[in-house]
Amino acid sequence: MTGDPMPIGRRVAYLRVRRKLSQQSFADRLGKSKSWVDKIERGVRSLERLSTIRDIATVLRVDAATLLGRDIQPVEAAERHEGVAQIRAAMSTYEMALGRPSARREVMPPERLAREIAHSWTTYQHARYPHLVELLPALLTRVHRAHAQDPEAGRTLVVEAYRVTAALLVKLDEAHLAWLAADRAMSAATGDRTSLACAAVQLGQVLRTSERARSVMLAAAYRIAPPDPDTGEPQEVSLCGALLVQAALIAATSGNVRVTADLLDEAADMATRVGDGHDHHHTAFGPTAVELARVAAAVELGDGPEALVRHDKAIGRDGWRWLPVEHRAAHLVDMARAHLQADDHTSAARLLIQADSIAPAECAEVAGRRRWVPLAHVRGFHRRAGRRR
Repeated sequence: MTGDPMPIGRRVAYLRVRRKLSQQSFADRLGKSKSWVDKIERGVRSLERLSTIRDIATVLRVDAATLLGRDIQPVEAAERHEGVAQIRAAMSTYEMALGRPSARREVMPPERLAREIAHSWTTYQHARYPHLVELLPALLTRVHRAHAQDPEAGRTLVVEAYRVTAALLVKLDEAHLAWLAADRAMSAATGDRTSLACAAVQLGQVLRTSERARSVMLAAAYRIAPPDPDTGEPQEVSLCGALLVQAALIAATSGNVRVTADLLDEAADMATRVGDGHDHHHTAFGPTAVELARVAAAVELGDGPEALVRHDKAIGRDGWRWLPVEHRAAHLVDMARAHLQADDHTSAARLLIQADSIAPAECAEVAGRRRWVPLAHVRGFHRRAGRRR
């Protein structure tokens, strides 16, 4: 975006506040006085030297183009990349493999870690991705230390921490790092069929374009499936059904219509036994979730009209309101793609606006990245619609 009207001094102030720096601490890092910073931010003094602009950009951890207003997006993008780098660093410590942590390092009790992981899942399901990016590096480090101290007791914590990490990284389009997180979860889950099924759900999300992954999903699904689905525990049925959904979406991505329909039909039978309004093992599995999966599969198969018909029915169900915000927003983004397949750009923009209203991070990370409808155009459409009202 060019021609940004915000003066550079105001942008410096805005970025400084985002970094939670006082004028004095900011000045100290630059080797300047607080008065100098104040004058720059108020526009009393101009920034003309390129070396000074670069120094300010370095302290604020943005590129010079962002500071000069040549691109409004890199402010958020720079923070996201920095956060992902910290997640990568936390995943690279290998404390689990290197033995017990140093006695000087605090090891958080498993019960408290479990609460922190549960909070991370809630943050993810509310589509608060920037906040989760901030939470995960420290959480992963603490989970590693707990596992190093007691590998058996800490195993479930590792699985769940890496599950939510993989889910987030898929949203951020960090495919390789997401695969590594899902693989870590799968490795930690070895020997425990419930944990393995949980980890496999995220592996399916990561490997959506890999036809070979479908057999992994099915193996995990039938391993966790109760002998009699009618009397099985809802938790097991939910995991089995969620894995069938992942297998179906992988089949849809590869264009296999028959297998997609068969797997979703099987998942739908299991969903009726679970019902809507549950979130067993963070799957949100139920009849409405399966209907949304049918919509997503139709979009993947290029059948926009089928997706549109199923969408109208799905969002009319009571279960729609009970799904996590992340799930609903992701579905709306999928539906925007279906409208584009039908060459209806106006409806696509409206759906992205709706997704943006309930989960801005979902729209920014997913819709904006895929460029189905440029997010700047959606924002403009939103402003014009607001003026008409």
